Formats: sequence, C-alpha cells, structure tokens
Amino acid sequence: MTSAEAAERGAGGGLTIGQGAALTIGAVLGTGVITLPALAADRAGPASLLAWQALVLLSVPLAVTFAALGARYPDSGGVSTYARRAFGPRVAAMVGWCFYAAVPIGAPAASMMAGQYVADVIGGGRVTVLVTSALLIVVVCAMNYAGLRLSGRVQLVLAAVLAALMVVTVVIALPHARFDAVGPLLPHGWGGVVSAAGVLVWAFAGWEAVSSLAAEYRDPARGVPRATAIALVTVSVLYLALAATTIVVLGAAAGDSDAPLSDLLAIGIGPAARPVTAVVAVLLTLGAMNAYFAGAAKLGSALGRDRAMPVWLARGSSAGEVPRRSLLVVGALALVSLGATAVLHLELTTIMLLTTGSFTLVYLLGSAAAIKLLPPGSWSRRGAVVALLSALLLAVSTGASTLWALGVCAAAATYVAVRDRRA
Repeated sequence: MTSAEAAERGAGGGLTIGQGAALTIGAVLGTGVITLPALAADRAGPASLLAWQALVLLSVPLAVTFAALGARYPDSGGVSTYARRAFGPRVAAMVGWCFYAAVPIGAPAASMMAGQYVADVIGGGRVTVLVTSALLIVVVCAMNYAGLRLSGRVQLVLAAVLAALMVVTVVIALPHARFDAVGPLLPHGWGGVVSAAGVLVWAFAGWEAVSSLAAEYRDPARGVPRATAIALVTVSVLYLALAATTIVVLGAAAGDSDAPLSDLLAIGIGPAARPVTAVVAVLLTLGAMNAYFAGAAKLGSALGRDRAMPVWLARGSSAGEVPRRSLLVVGALALVSLGATAVLHLELTTIMLLTTGSFTLVYLLGSAAAIKLLPPGSWSRRGAVVALLSALLLAVSTGASTLWALGVCAAAATYVAVRDRRA
C-alpha cells in the first residue's frame, strides 16, 4: 500500500455535516450573488434567467458525482486522488495543478467584487478596491492558518447569516417589481444566453473544491452526501430567487447595475441599505474564499505527499492537520496575482473566465474518473455519465478560456516527466 493510499484510510477529522454544508454553500454561493445577476442580465436580458436555470440543472449531476466520490474515497487530494486512482499519477498531477493554480487567480476577482461594494460606500475608487482585496486575502489565510475546525465554525455562522440576508433582500425588493419595464425576453438572441451561461459558470464552480475536505468529516460516507444535498438545495433556491428579483425589480436597467444587491435593498429601504450590502458583500466573499483556500491548501499538501509537487508542501496532508506551508503558497500567489491585475489593468471578466476555464477542465477529468471508479450499474455511476455531459456543455460555454487550463496541465505533465527522469 502506497503512502497516498495509507493517508486516504486515516482517521477522519472533526468536520460536522452542518459545517461541511456551510463550507460547500460558501464555496458555491460565494461572490456570484453580488455581481453576476447584473453581468448575466447585461449579456442576455431577461433570458438570463434561462441561463441560471440551465446552470442549476447542470450542477445537480456534478454535485452528486463529487459527493459520491468524496464519500467513497475521502482524501485531502480530492479530484486529484480520483484521477490518480482512475488514470494514474500524471493525470492526477494535471488535475491537481489545474485546481491549485485556479484558486490564486480567482481570489483577486472574488475579492475585488467585494471591494467594489466597499468603494461604493466609502469612495476611493480602484485604490479602495485593491486594498480591500488584499485585506480579504490576508484575513482568509489567517483564518485557515488557525485551523480548519475554527474555519468550519466561522463558516457555519456566515452561511446562516448570509442566507437570511439574501432572503430579506428578496422579500423587501419583490413588492417593487415592475414587469412592464422588464423589456424584450431575448434582446441579444440565444447567443446572449450562451454567453451569459459562460459567465455564470463562476457562480456554480465549487462542488469540486470541497472534495479535498472529505477526509475532514467525522463520518465521510454519511456526512459528504448529506452536506452536499443541503448545499445544493440552498444554493439553487437562493440563486434563482435573487436572479429573478433582479430582473423584475430593476427591469431593463439590471444590466447596467454595478452593485445589484445594493440597488435592490436601496429600492426597498432607502440609501441607508448600501453600507449593509457592503458588509454582505465582504462576508459572502470571505465565506467563498475561506472554502476555496482551505480546499486548495489541503490539495497542495496532498500533491506534495504524492510528489506531484515539491515534497516541501507535504506537511499537513493528513486528516486533522493544517497544511500551513501549502496555505502560505496559495496566499502568496494570490497577492502576486492581485498585483499583476492592478499593474496590467485586467478586466474582471477576463480573470473570471480564466478561473472558470480551469474549473471546467477539473469537472471533465473528475467526471471521467467517476465513471471508471464508481460501481458499474449503480445510480452514482449513471449520474457520473450525466455529469460528464454537463461538463462538456460547460466547456462549450466557457470557450477559449480553457486554453489557460490546458497550459497548466502541460506544465504539470512536464514536472512529472522531469521528476521521473531524475528519479
């Protein structure tokens, strides 16, 4: 038995179903609610609701598949572990690198979304956005450095509060619906719906992120599926409710809104709501980044353990341990990525698409691994086939952004080849 297989059979951690569901909700819900309803409406108008519904449906088989894999093979390597079992170490390294690189790139995009809300309240423009982004990255690193169990408890509180705030937003704003101001259903044709779906992949990426945390559950076989089911229902209801409210309340102006959540609350209770939404945006972003940093740090330590990355990262790969070295690398790369974004004046959508392209490739390889690993004839394996088809559709919607992910995969394959040659 290899060291990796031994680690997979180690004792479980202390993560409860509630904490796991909260981490999953934080990973998937994340920053999508504060920006994407407006971005999708800008690309597809009222028909953006069709893109939201399609992404909800596509996320069901993906969530179920990764939950089945996490329950059956709980390990900090997550999707990388599944790929190694199904296709060998080289493909495992490709998947692991792809996800590990996506988190530092996506972190500036997520934190800058929250920074825009803060700048809307206190002013300062781009400087406020960048400072807020850097502070969020540092805070999330500090939370995870203190230990996953602390982060899980914090996430549980955040998820409950934020879900309640979203419900309040919908309830307050809906009485101000203006159906006559919604405009034509397809102002940009069906191509606009496909374009909106490509952007919305960001909103539903995250089901793969918490697979790296499966070994941290007290009882992975029972906890992972239940936590995923809770998260799936919660996220789907909240996303669809907020997207529909944005369309019917803001009308044709929904696509022009830089802070749709602020606008919705302001319509219901006045300008005083804007500081509240800034706090909401920061908390949502904190929750999403917390889950992603936790998952990526665990994955990096597992890759070091399996020698798919430098072995220096391996410390903290066992269940219950804190992968501090890997976490510091993720945080440092996120700050470097934020600096590059500031210097090169990169657009927010550009960073988002680079990130979603990477996650889409992870979905493809993870679903293919599930088809090989899950029991033949089982419902979980049938779901994996549907998940693979769903991932292919996501790849079509994200388009050329997957080229970046393919480059990362090539780098991973080169690293493994050089390692084997030296060995």
